[in-house]
Amino acid sequence: MRVYVLLFNAGTDNEGIHTVQMGGRNKILMFASEDDATRYALLLEAQDFPPPSIEAMDSRDIEEFCQEAGYDCEVVAEGMLAIPPEKNVAEPEWDPDGVLQAAREAQSNDQGQEEEKPDTEFSDAELDNIRRRLEGLL
Repeated sequence: MRVYVLLFNAGTDNEGIHTVQMGGRNKILMFASEDDATRYALLLEAQDFPPPSIEAMDSRDIEEFCQEAGYDCEVVAEGMLAIPPEKNVAEPEWDPDGVLQAAREAQSNDQGQEEEKPDTEFSDAELDNIRRRLEGLL
């Protein structure tokens, strides 16, 4: 069966597939419809994800990959409105080029030089979540 999946950095050495985390396990969503995959990709972009590529693949290939990687997979039936989770994983597990590690080190160096922020009613994460929701309404 032909399905559509979302890839980041498609065709590069740093290619990755979009997963959702459920119950501590990663799950790859396989969309039966390209339109539904596109809609989901736009929802991800509204949550400040980089734009993913939508790639058609054989579902058996994805299932085989999931078995090898210890992931789950799910077919999203045509017309079924899949919505990304409100919470994103703060630290992705996948970092083959060490880019995330370098960013973490730079951030920890910068934190020692930042001024103290005043206490607010909401945390930065909560404010970002509210901002994304408001942007999604536009």
